[in-house]
Amino acid sequence: MALNARAKRKSNEYILFDVTYEDGSRTSNRKVPAAEFAGFDREGAAKAYIEAQDRKIGEASGMPRGAIKTIFRVGR
Repeated sequence: MALNARAKRKSNEYILFDVTYEDGSRTSNRKVPAAEFAGFDREGAAKAYIEAQDRKIGEASGMPRGAIKTIFRVGR
C-alpha cells in the first residue's frame, strides 16, 4: 500500500515573514524553519535566522544587505 506524499508533508515546516530594512527596501515570504522559531523570543530567533541568511547571501553576491528594521509574520 503506497503512502500519499501529501500525507507525509508537515504543514508547519516553515514560517513566512515579510522583512523591512532600514533603507526602506522590503522582502516578502522569507522562510524560517519552524524548528528555529521556538522558545520565548520567537521574533528574535526569526530575525537572527534571517540576518544570518542575509549575511550569507551578501558574502556570495558581494552586495551586503542593510540592517533589518522590522519583521512581520505572514499567513498562519
